[in-house]
Amino acid sequence: MKYSVIITAAFLAFILLSPSASGQIKLNLRSKINREANKRANNKADKAVKKTFDSMEEGFKDALKDDNKSDTTARDQKNSNAGQSTDNSGKTESAGAAESKDRSPVLTWAKYDFVPGDKVIFEDNLEGEENGEFPSRWDLMRGAVEVASLDGENVIMLREGEPGIVPYLKDPQKDYLPDVFTIELDLYYPGGGTFNIFLYDRKNQKSGSPTGYTDVEVTSDQLTMGQSRSRYPGENLKKSRWMHIAIACTNGKLKAYMDDTRLINIPHLDFNPKGLTLYSYHARNDNRYYVKNVRIAEGGVKYYDRVMKDGKIIVNGIRFDVGKSTIKPESMGAINEIYNLMKENPGLKFSVEGHTDSQGNDDFNMKLSQERAEAVMNTLIKMGISADRLKAKGWGESRPLTNNASPEDMANNRRVEFVKM
Repeated sequence: MKYSVIITAAFLAFILLSPSASGQIKLNLRSKINREANKRANNKADKAVKKTFDSMEEGFKDALKDDNKSDTTARDQKNSNAGQSTDNSGKTESAGAAESKDRSPVLTWAKYDFVPGDKVIFEDNLEGEENGEFPSRWDLMRGAVEVASLDGENVIMLREGEPGIVPYLKDPQKDYLPDVFTIELDLYYPGGGTFNIFLYDRKNQKSGSPTGYTDVEVTSDQLTMGQSRSRYPGENLKKSRWMHIAIACTNGKLKAYMDDTRLINIPHLDFNPKGLTLYSYHARNDNRYYVKNVRIAEGGVKYYDRVMKDGKIIVNGIRFDVGKSTIKPESMGAINEIYNLMKENPGLKFSVEGHTDSQGNDDFNMKLSQERAEAVMNTLIKMGISADRLKAKGWGESRPLTNNASPEDMANNRRVEFVKM
């Protein structure tokens, strides 16, 4: 093939260059050569055009792919943006999160800010009461009321005849509630009717309220006072159950709590609270109400002011199971106050010190007070207070505030102190 091409080229060159060749032959050859040259040129042009169009077509295809990809990306981005919300900081969150946030907003609510008064002015834990007798620290307004034993523990039983009782005090007609006070009690609600806590002595005092709304009304899951009414947010509550009720009044502003939640918050009462009556219109032998651990205490100075003035905070609001170091739920109001105080004042360090009353064995009380102090300390550490800011010490009954001559004296001696280090 290679040699054939060489011979043909040489022959053509000879014909074109030979002077003896005839003009006709030259003319014919030139004509053929031109045609062939034009044909090849055209073929090359066609190929070039074809290649160009092929290249352009590929470019169009790529462009179309890019456009489709861009459209898809844009649609995806649009859909993604449609499923996102942006907060003030520029951060985004998914539609599911935003929708969930709408359904269940993050709630910051000081639902249990109860802190008991620091000076006990009346307390009845029914110590030494005889079963079947009328409770000795109370007076009868009406109905049938007796001491009973429920699960081995003394309780006040309101059983029939619209029973009502008031504290048995000297000069009960006088106002014995200070401007700042707290009331606490444990109530067994039997499942029906209402239990009423009146803030005046219905046997010896007049209410002084123009509207007549002077009581906190209790049902299994609700507290009511006048037009203020609120349900406990817990689920699957038993209709018959023990509950802790607390009331705090500060110069006419009243808050009421069921267990661990504040349900009533009244800014201004229309009367002056002067006393206490525990009452139930619906009590009967098949619907008995039981009460225990009633306490009235006078309010005190804020924790920060106390520690700055006295170098320590005396807290009567931290409660424990009898003879144990298990902290009761209603203690969290006071513990939260200490936690917030230490969080806001990082330089504060406390020795958490436990004290008991004089009842029981000295060695047992010493051990118990140490365990209780450690329980409070460990609770604060779990909440986030650094361990190097706390220590625990138990003093038993060795450092009483009073002589343990009355239930109120013993209640004031049962305390936890936070001593500044």
